[in-house]
Amino acid sequence: MQSILQAVTLSFAALLTACGGGGSSTNSSGTVSASLTDAPACGYDHVYVTVNKLRINASANAGPSDAGWYDITLSSPRKIDLLNLTNGALESLGSRPLPEGTYQQLRLVLSPNASGSSSFANSVVPSNSSTGAEVALSTPSSVQTGIKVIHPFTVQPDTLVDLVLDFNACKSVVKTGSTNGHGPVGYILKPVVTAATKVVSGQIDGYVTDAALTDQSGTHVFAEQNGHIIRGTITDSSGHFILYPLEQSSSAGNYDIVITKIGDSSGYATEIVQGVPVVAQSRTSVSTAAAPFALIASSVATVTGNVGSPTTTNASLEALQTIAAASYQIATTNADASTGFYSLALPRGAPLVGSYSSSLPITLSPSVATAGQYKIRATSSSGNTASQNVDVSASSSAQADFMSLQ
Repeated sequence: MQSILQAVTLSFAALLTACGGGGSSTNSSGTVSASLTDAPACGYDHVYVTVNKLRINASANAGPSDAGWYDITLSSPRKIDLLNLTNGALESLGSRPLPEGTYQQLRLVLSPNASGSSSFANSVVPSNSSTGAEVALSTPSSVQTGIKVIHPFTVQPDTLVDLVLDFNACKSVVKTGSTNGHGPVGYILKPVVTAATKVVSGQIDGYVTDAALTDQSGTHVFAEQNGHIIRGTITDSSGHFILYPLEQSSSAGNYDIVITKIGDSSGYATEIVQGVPVVAQSRTSVSTAAAPFALIASSVATVTGNVGSPTTTNASLEALQTIAAASYQIATTNADASTGFYSLALPRGAPLVGSYSSSLPITLSPSVATAGQYKIRATSSSGNTASQNVDVSASSSAQADFMSLQ
């Protein structure tokens, strides 16, 4: 699979025009290639962005007009559906030579929506849409100067550096303007993008089954560390998932795999595999098609609330569950940018937990004491946080407000 992905990446190089300048006095150079991938989105059938170029600079503090930028510019802006880029799928953005040295900053530049046009460069299709029509995704002016990502990497002479940018659609789309219960009237892009380097990365894969369904697609799977999602994906029709790229454990540590599937009124208990190692250029399997993780039905509770002044907080919300002093992120959402309202659907049943073993299958056992116990953490755009504990073990709803969040 790795060789296929590299071939796809390199095949787009002829479509690109590389420009830029400055930054190094050496005549020795290597090559950098870049691809885009995505974590699963929450509540959307499609999330489209139009990519113009990727910019690279040796300085982490360089502004968009400063010297030293090297650009990978697409021959024409490309409209990409982020939700097609799951389970290790990559969209090549091209390649270019770079002088040897260490680089710190990336900027992913998107094209804006044209004023007055009925055709959108950036848009979403909500899952509950009756028409399936695209709705404009408003982009702040900073997106046109480039979404800033700090990711140090080193270019050696006559070598190839493969970069993968993970555009987290779930955390990047914010609803705004909910009115009279008729749903949102607008969407804003709040880009959340991270980067990884392939040569020091590997992957985790496995299978999940829902015995009640023939089509096993749609289960969310996350690779986490210390309660933070590093990579996410969804299962395909066979229940297979691939989490890629993940930085090798020798430098980044092991990963916890969190498996969730929740609807509005029904769902399944969370399943967690602790301490999964990743080896560069290799695959770690946590379950197989012959012995998949089986989803266990669970009733669902809804946690709702409001954050402080939504125009200043632009808050994101996370539901965390603590098991034996370790935290796991179970669900996440963004508060409505106009009203500050949010809603999270969470399983009330006991999570199933097990430790990684190379000898499969891995046994998962219920953590009864933590059933329905969550911490809701709110984070504002300025980085301020607040949290509240909620208990939905005996109730189908709970409320957690964060009115003082700034």
